[in-house]
Amino acid sequence: MIQKKYQLKRVNQAGFITNNINEARFVINYKNELNLAQYEAASAVEGAYLIIAGAGSGKTRTLVYRVARLIELGYQPQTILLLTFTRKAANEMMNRAALLLDNRCSNINGGTFHSFANSILRKYAKVIGFESAFTILDQGDSQDVINLIRSQSGLAKKEKRFPNKQTLNKVFSFSVNTEKKVEDIILDDYPHFYEQIDQILDIQKIYSSYKKKNNLLDYDDLLIYLRDFLFSLSPSAKTLLQSFNFFMVDEYQDTNKLQASVVSALTQLRQNIMVVGDDSQSIYAFRGANFKNIMDFPNLYDNVKIIKLEENYRSTPEVLNFANKVVEEAVEKYPKVLFTQKLSGELPAIVATQNENLQSKFIVEKILELHEEGISLKDIAVLFRSSYSSFDLEIELTKANIPFVKFGGMKFVETAHIKDVLAFLRISLNPKDVVSWYRILLLHEGVGPKTAERILDDIATGNISLSQNPNHDTKAKLNEKIFRLMEVLYSLHMKSGTPTEKAQQAINYYLPIFKDKYDDFNKRKKDLDIFLNITEKYRSMESLLSDMAIEPPIDSVVDLEETTKEDEFVTLSTIHSAKGLEWHSVFVIHAIDGFFPSYRSIDKLENLEEERRLMYVAVTRAKQNLFISYPMNIYDRESGTTLSKPSRFIANVTEELAEGWLLEE
Repeated sequence: MIQKKYQLKRVNQAGFITNNINEARFVINYKNELNLAQYEAASAVEGAYLIIAGAGSGKTRTLVYRVARLIELGYQPQTILLLTFTRKAANEMMNRAALLLDNRCSNINGGTFHSFANSILRKYAKVIGFESAFTILDQGDSQDVINLIRSQSGLAKKEKRFPNKQTLNKVFSFSVNTEKKVEDIILDDYPHFYEQIDQILDIQKIYSSYKKKNNLLDYDDLLIYLRDFLFSLSPSAKTLLQSFNFFMVDEYQDTNKLQASVVSALTQLRQNIMVVGDDSQSIYAFRGANFKNIMDFPNLYDNVKIIKLEENYRSTPEVLNFANKVVEEAVEKYPKVLFTQKLSGELPAIVATQNENLQSKFIVEKILELHEEGISLKDIAVLFRSSYSSFDLEIELTKANIPFVKFGGMKFVETAHIKDVLAFLRISLNPKDVVSWYRILLLHEGVGPKTAERILDDIATGNISLSQNPNHDTKAKLNEKIFRLMEVLYSLHMKSGTPTEKAQQAINYYLPIFKDKYDDFNKRKKDLDIFLNITEKYRSMESLLSDMAIEPPIDSVVDLEETTKEDEFVTLSTIHSAKGLEWHSVFVIHAIDGFFPSYRSIDKLENLEEERRLMYVAVTRAKQNLFISYPMNIYDRESGTTLSKPSRFIANVTEELAEGWLLEE
């Protein structure tokens, strides 16, 4: 009998047989393409990794190369899950990886937390306990439902002030995302409402049951249901988890507690997790982001490897030295020092002006000077802590005929006319969508809240149904206009057609109402045309409506400044909106204690530290020129003109790090 010899090979956690890796067979020379720290991160395979990626350190490049390398190693693209905060970021990474290697990289699972949750919940809806045709409520819809409950329940008595729909929605959402009790949030932020806490909690309970009854999910529900489904470890959940080998999370410093628990739920069976972020750029606590998530990550998994990306490819050494100084005094951080191979440039300037108007005039003059030197207006930005800080500057820019765009306006899908059209399409998919029914009914002349509620009762009891063609019996119950509406909605619900065809049908019906409702309908009409163009990218109504709710287009023609027609414009932006962007020359204005950091943050260390990180983000947007300015005299309505002192974040900056300029009239 001949004995066979067997060779044992280690099969790793991800189910792939590992031998010594011969990089010579790879299409890409990873060692040559990346710096040492980037290469270490990109060549990581199994285990838990925390990549601390300093500003401008090639974080996206590193992730892209890691995706390509995993695929070159033989892992199936579908087994890699990449979670980001915007669809744009996910698409950019997948496209760049595909250009780098090949189209296999486009097949990884990539998207935002909410879009991933939406796709999983629709697939496993029945297992989880609701219909797959659920409607996603955006923020405005959630507020409207809360308002309906608030007024119908009689909980909000007129004789005593009660929180409005925006406040209630903000509190409920903040509670879910931070795992803080509603009671504690009210006590901390709205103590004047605390005596009504029982009524507030009642509204929260009714809101939850109302959503469930009507097959509605808000943004937070998407993540809650996903987390609970994964933690259940049901056969379906296990099958899903076993289909992934690797998990990657971008911008981990911006995750809240709920998102962090989704990540924990995903890694129950395989702990091949890489999170990438920068503790020094954690600036979204007001949205519920938790700085502690990135600081505590090494305690969540065994043998977490921390890799720091500190070489900066964006800024001059002078800008980086200034940034390092800002952040070195942070109380809690992963120590890092940004450096660059770039040539030296100008020292940053700290500019003290006599008053706010002189600050504005200095910036206008400097922008014109930079433009004369050949720097495009598009490569110049003015950043500020709060939106109102730029009002005086806007006047001076207009006087000097310098075009500008200010970031932070209404989103495209939040405009009333687009929400009207979306309501028709949402009902076509989910006839239980009471929010959309209510919106559409109230568009019609002669239909007030009481009539709308009576019709909604008929729909709820089945007296009126979109599954049956409206007949004369229905006509007798409704006026002519509403009968015509029912015919259109029946057609949208029951008949087949592309999303574009259905959107066109809804718009055809809506146009006469639209023209009566808006004086500027000619201007708004462009939005309807844009919306029709958007629908042509979609094959299913479900995917169109999901994207409109989860990842909507940002700009509306109504909201865009006329100046955007110019070839060039200066960017005015809050620092929060500027994160992730960069410009040749950056102005940071109103760097005064009380403004930046804000008064509200000074009494709490964690808030003050977040303000410091905000300054760090502002400073690291600059590639070449950095100007930080503050007016020495600020007009205060109560006390008249008052002296101001520079922000504590720049108070200790020495002459070696920045030039000091004083401007007086």
